[in-house]
Amino acid sequence: MTQETGSGVGAIPTLEDWQHWTLVMGRAQQMMMEFWAQQMQQGQAPLAGPWPTPAFGFGEQGASSDPMAMMTAGAQAWAKGLETWGKVLGGVASPATDAQPVRDRRFSAPEWSENPIFDAIRKSYLQISDQLLGSVEDVEGVDADTQHKLRFAVRSFVDAMSPSNFAVTNPQVLKKTLESRGENLLKGLSNMLRDIAAGQLTQTKPGVFEVGRNLATTPGKVVKQTPLYQLIQYTPTTDEVMKTPVVIFPPWINRFYILDLTPEKSFVKWCVDQGISLFMVSWKSADESIADASLDDYVLNGQVDAIDSVRDLLGVDSVHTIGYCVAGTTLAATLAYLQAKGEADKVASATFFTAQVDFAEAGDLKLFLGDETMGLLQQLTAEKGYLDGRYMAATFNLLRGRDLIWSYVVNNYLMGEEPAPFDLLHWNSDTTNLPAGWHRNYLDTLYRGNKLAEKGGISVAGTPIDIDAVTTPTYIQAGREDHIAPPQSVWKIMDHFAGPKRFVLAGSGHIAGVVNPPAAQKYQYWINERPCGTLQAFVDGAEEHKGSWWPDWLGWLKKQDGATVKVEGARIPGGGKVKAIEDAPGSYVKAR
Repeated sequence: MTQETGSGVGAIPTLEDWQHWTLVMGRAQQMMMEFWAQQMQQGQAPLAGPWPTPAFGFGEQGASSDPMAMMTAGAQAWAKGLETWGKVLGGVASPATDAQPVRDRRFSAPEWSENPIFDAIRKSYLQISDQLLGSVEDVEGVDADTQHKLRFAVRSFVDAMSPSNFAVTNPQVLKKTLESRGENLLKGLSNMLRDIAAGQLTQTKPGVFEVGRNLATTPGKVVKQTPLYQLIQYTPTTDEVMKTPVVIFPPWINRFYILDLTPEKSFVKWCVDQGISLFMVSWKSADESIADASLDDYVLNGQVDAIDSVRDLLGVDSVHTIGYCVAGTTLAATLAYLQAKGEADKVASATFFTAQVDFAEAGDLKLFLGDETMGLLQQLTAEKGYLDGRYMAATFNLLRGRDLIWSYVVNNYLMGEEPAPFDLLHWNSDTTNLPAGWHRNYLDTLYRGNKLAEKGGISVAGTPIDIDAVTTPTYIQAGREDHIAPPQSVWKIMDHFAGPKRFVLAGSGHIAGVVNPPAAQKYQYWINERPCGTLQAFVDGAEEHKGSWWPDWLGWLKKQDGATVKVEGARIPGGGKVKAIEDAPGSYVKAR
């Protein structure tokens, strides 16, 4: 109960209120102390886990063993934020009016506009943000890379300082706190401590999704297993299939089932239903057994080995290949290697999903390649020889901090809510460990050195390769809003490969631009049938098509080789000379 004041402006807390809020604070302190004690009993430093820092790198795991120091540092950071917004509360009388209706999801609640105080905070923040971001473009005397870093740093700072991220300047949080009498903050604290212990931000409701139960459920068998990968053959659903099979190489930095989410989103299921004889490589999450894996391993013992295995199993001369993201980069090296060895005819065609081979314009990820970050990677992996996948996840989250970090800080920690179930974000959080030496070499040689774009810049098993010599027919897909592999960077494949090429620009980004089933009727794609020397020329003359680009790719694939065969013998997983090892999706994708 509270006693209303005569003015109706506020309420006077009763003794019962004071007792309740004292109890809330006591429960919060108890939760913190129990957490620290549990961490110490388990031999872990407080706040152990891959937490991103504001710098272009990562926070050291267990940077301090003093819980009070960590708590003090956190309190100081929040205090500075609250101090800033306290000045805004006291200093803004007549903020600028909105030029247009609010479209920012952070401020979509009516309280942000209807309450004069929060309306002033919102408008002031947006005005200051625009000024800060605009000032970056006015900086003179710096090179493009420095300005890129500055732009990213300012944008990250602006997103972090949003009034929506602080309890006392977020009207929805204040309302929830009063309604629940502080239970939201206690639940939020519990959520935060859970995430700290796990070393990872929770982005989807726990326990909803499970690989093999409601994700990666397309029927098939594991027909080969090596120390580096498992090879999955999917069960046909048609009486006939394309004679030339398709082998998919997903990125080894993620789990393969991004292409086999729920059945209605599954690229794998769609391919099988279209009569494609389909194989998938499932990379092993790195441990000590493959800590020394290198480019040669991923090309020769990975991609070339899988290509040869499928050719031998089905008794065909060649296969179609797909390389997604970083696996597309190594697929380019594989094609160049086969070209140099006179074995290019093993691959009938190559499809690239948001992949880069020339990193001159590689986008925001280049911000994380400074000497400090490379040195930190060396420290993080020195003991076990592999990189904890949570560090890579933190990097990708930082690239879209507003959506992938701060929105969950508000929902999970301030509102005390569980995030909504989302299959894509379950996959995003399902991290994969990486061989340390190969990961650093990939970043240093390809991203920083851009050696793959040079003739003889790198060698595979002692053979210098040249991607300009690749004559394999190629289908190249890029995402218009891709922040990981920007379309201008993906386009550069067009400048290198010598064979026939088809470029498709898809709506959306690195994931949704790829995982866009026709039945969803979402987004669009652009095709330009005329020869184009630049991406801009392609865009200027492109024709827009509604929906998914998958049918366009299938039509192109069938033009490469439209022959079909009956489904029998080796076309059925386990029906040939190679017996099935286990059911899809296999054990490698489930290993943690």
